[in-house]
Amino acid sequence: MPEGIGIVDLMVGLPKGPDDTAWRAALTPLLRDAETLTTYRGPAEHLFKDRPSARLGDDPLAAVIAEMDRWGVARAMVGVGLAPGDPGAAAVRDHPDRFFGAFDVDPNGGASALRALRRAVAELGAKAATVFPAGTFPQVAVDDAAMYLVYATCVDLGIPVCVNAGVPGPRLPAATQDVMRFDAVCYDFPDLRIVMRHGAEPWAALAVKLMLKWPNLSYSTSAFAPRYYPADVVQFANTRGTDQVMYAGYFPMGLSLERIMTELPSVPFRDHVWPRFLRDNAVRVFDLDSQPLGRS
Repeated sequence: MPEGIGIVDLMVGLPKGPDDTAWRAALTPLLRDAETLTTYRGPAEHLFKDRPSARLGDDPLAAVIAEMDRWGVARAMVGVGLAPGDPGAAAVRDHPDRFFGAFDVDPNGGASALRALRRAVAELGAKAATVFPAGTFPQVAVDDAAMYLVYATCVDLGIPVCVNAGVPGPRLPAATQDVMRFDAVCYDFPDLRIVMRHGAEPWAALAVKLMLKWPNLSYSTSAFAPRYYPADVVQFANTRGTDQVMYAGYFPMGLSLERIMTELPSVPFRDHVWPRFLRDNAVRVFDLDSQPLGRS
């Protein structure tokens, strides 16, 4: 793993504070287990028990930038919102050289959600849309008609869409994120750049088959410690998928940059893969060099 590459991290969070539990309000209509509803500090605490966000102190943004500097992360994609005081929007505005935004879309919102996405691109310089199919209420499948409206809007705006794939971490039904559902979407939207998030397990091998078939489909490593990267995905990156696998972390929501960067050198990527995995693929897919980051 080379040093000084200027890593682009495709999933960094900016909580409002160490006890930020905004996720619970968003998922409460879907959750049924008492443990997540009452005692969990994160939506998948059974998977991520030692959350770094609990140690960020009173200035999470400064703490996140310090960790990025420490571990060579040059730029990071953060969620941005339109509400006053949104921490992601503030980070993109105040540090456009370090952060670029992604706007989360609820397909159930119809036309108003699509207008909000357009505003986020125009006003915040958002570089992508994100969707958590299993986390919408009611749940909306990857290949649902409501999602097609989001995809069409992304094509119109010229931005990629990042979609959670595979069994979700929170205790929610997984059928909406079955990886096979991406097949029809790639067929119907050949010009849409689609990035699978959160592992695609237990269908990682299928994800690789679909990426071999569809060049507009990519994979990011979000929410997985490097020691758990699926072997099929690593092999794909080393061969025909060098341009379709990208680094994404999960700091500070569940993983520390220290753990990620300490484990990364043990991933058996070939030498030529590292620059593309850590930087170049993200720059291309998210069009990071077309304009100053975070500017409308």
